[in-house]
Amino acid sequence: MKILIIEDEKELSKSIVAYLKAEAYSCEVAGDFKTAMEKTESFEYDCILLDISLPDGNGLQVLKELKANHKTDGVIIISAHDSMDDRIAGLNLGADDYLPKPFHLPELSARIAAVIRRRRFDGSAIFTLNEFRFDTVAKTVAVHNKPVDLTRTEYDLLLYLVTNKNKVVSKNAIAERISGEEAEIFNNFDFIYAHIKNLKKKLAAAGSEDYIKAIYGMGYKFEI
Repeated sequence: MKILIIEDEKELSKSIVAYLKAEAYSCEVAGDFKTAMEKTESFEYDCILLDISLPDGNGLQVLKELKANHKTDGVIIISAHDSMDDRIAGLNLGADDYLPKPFHLPELSARIAAVIRRRRFDGSAIFTLNEFRFDTVAKTVAVHNKPVDLTRTEYDLLLYLVTNKNKVVSKNAIAERISGEEAEIFNNFDFIYAHIKNLKKKLAAAGSEDYIKAIYGMGYKFEI
């Protein structure tokens, strides 16, 4: 799962990133309004942590642009301004939650998980699809009730394809999902092919049908 942290307090950002990475999230950081706008316009995130007070703009404007562009990223406002007006303004603009500073990182993680469940999985931590059973809290998958030993990257890749089932997902989108900001440094997508190959092999060994299809010149599709 991919998280964007829009926060100008560097030490707080570092703490959030360290904690969420330990929880198996992929994290990116924007320390100012300009960077936040560039990232939200160019990429998609499962959840965005949004500070209202940024050095060069207002975080609520980022939220307005997300909604104006019909983006589906979940948004949790994290702000030292715990005023009723800010809370109401953020929620009315479409934020999913509001967490005043200071906060405990385990609570933040729990709220992120709740937002992702509501937006991606109809509010449930566990969902099934044909022979698959996903536990989005434990970050595990079973095929025919048999656990499949996937790496974190393989799990994220499978979940990404499943949540976009019957849609072609481009190699660029997969690279960004797997590698985040580092995707731009790769000269080719051989690493994606390697992950797909290993994932398909493990799923086949567990008795799964072959749902992951390569779409020539475009990307991959979980066809069901």
